[in-house]
Amino acid sequence: MSPKKTDPTPATSTSAEDVSRHVCRRIHELRQQRGWSLDVLSRASGVSRSMLSQIEREQANPTLAVTVKIAGALGLSMAELVEQAGHAPVIEVIRAEDRSHIFRSDQNCSIRTLSPLHLEKDVEFYEVVLNPEGSLRSAAHFEGTREFLTVQKGKVTVISDTESTELNKGDSASYRADVPHEIRNSSKAEAQVFLVVIYQ
Repeated sequence: MSPKKTDPTPATSTSAEDVSRHVCRRIHELRQQRGWSLDVLSRASGVSRSMLSQIEREQANPTLAVTVKIAGALGLSMAELVEQAGHAPVIEVIRAEDRSHIFRSDQNCSIRTLSPLHLEKDVEFYEVVLNPEGSLRSAAHFEGTREFLTVQKGKVTVISDTESTELNKGDSASYRADVPHEIRNSSKAEAQVFLVVIYQ
């Protein structure tokens, strides 16, 4: 039921009923994606065919125990089964002080993830701060991977396979990342770059 106008709960909140309906629909979608019949899922999960049918038609709310069994049969965790139960926000914000996005921090460099952690990993966005004479060396990524880099501060040398180039503040470069590659601070001052990795 939709909240009344006098209900103090914001209209954008996700209720238990919303989550339950989402789980029922998701079970149906995942079963069909796998090409499974209700009988196959019943045998895999230990949940009766009739119960599964009622769940998928949203005529029964699965208990926690039943949901765990179904998730296991589908090869998912509980969290994965119930994910996306609400509407994704239109704007996702990563605050400067959010320490959960610090990917790496050592004497050579610090790397901060600027793309949402749940984002499909076709594209990754990073802030890289290189200490004086520090470097970020990477092994070859998947075939077809490229990196796009813009220098925000300082001076860096980019090496991709056997080629190299020097970049100053405001310069940008794109290069193959499916070969060994490196971003090296070529000065004695701190360097900052923004890095986009695109997997194909």
